[in-house]
Amino acid sequence: MKNWTYTQRAVATGTAGLLALTLSACGGGSEASGDGASGGGDDVISVGFSQVGAESGWRAANTKSIQESLTEENGFALSFSDAQQKQENQIQAIRSYIAQDVDVIAFSPVVESGWDAVLEEAKAADIPVILTDRAVDSEDETLYESFIGSDFVAEGERAGEWVAENLGDQELNVVELQGTTGAAPAIDRKAGFESAIEGNENIEIIASQTGNFTRSEGRQVMEGFLQAHDDIDLLFAHNDDMGLGAIEAIEAAGLTPGEDIKIVTIDAVKDGMQALADGKINYIVECNPLLGPDLAEITKKVVAGEEVEKRIVVEDQAFDQAAAAEALPTREY
Repeated sequence: MKNWTYTQRAVATGTAGLLALTLSACGGGSEASGDGASGGGDDVISVGFSQVGAESGWRAANTKSIQESLTEENGFALSFSDAQQKQENQIQAIRSYIAQDVDVIAFSPVVESGWDAVLEEAKAADIPVILTDRAVDSEDETLYESFIGSDFVAEGERAGEWVAENLGDQELNVVELQGTTGAAPAIDRKAGFESAIEGNENIEIIASQTGNFTRSEGRQVMEGFLQAHDDIDLLFAHNDDMGLGAIEAIEAAGLTPGEDIKIVTIDAVKDGMQALADGKINYIVECNPLLGPDLAEITKKVVAGEEVEKRIVVEDQAFDQAAAAEALPTREY
């Protein structure tokens, strides 16, 4: 297969990259950004894209990147749909794109499982599929051309390693705000974090519950944690938005986020980075949402019949307070 190079991207090649697809995968808009998806002509590539939803600042940045990259000026006719966090909406959208006979279907799966049937329909219609941000757990890798996204297990590991290295010499009661149940980032970030702290008897996860990647549910669940436990030392949130909601709950309880309760999150969107720079969050692992340029380039190669990498891993950074303050002035998302 052909090697790819991207700005702020790292490519996972070979067998390890293919196997990683089953382990990892990184939260709107309305139908149609571009005029219909079929019959684009020789120089126009029609793409149907189904987005998870608009649940977070990360997802908004991801959507913006895709819509700004797949424009008519760049040679695309984009049909865009917002699944509103419902798998049935995505399946319906994909079937609509099949009926429109688009050139390429791309989507970020709400959950990992339950895609084989509709992807087999796309394959039967000879429409290639590209996965972005999140993976599917299908054993049949011929159902999609490529998967672009972060290594969520590695993100969770990086967060857990920071906790173990910087705070693991003291007893830590940890509460966890998980992402959407069944979603690849929720499954993988949890697994990575637990792997990194395994063997350290000082660190114990005393409560773990989904906040669905939203700020409002992050606050609500954190309020419940605070009522049930008076000995919370650290919060691990699967994304910034839930962590920001938790900060509101912590402050409402008369506690100081970042001091009374340490906070580690994933995403590194502007609001989260500002909270980190202000000392309310202690550490953030990045999940880069700017996948639009890569999706555009891969789509063109797929339509041209060129081979592409099955698994393309986005290069992510991590930030402490000083690094966040330095990065904020030029932060794109």
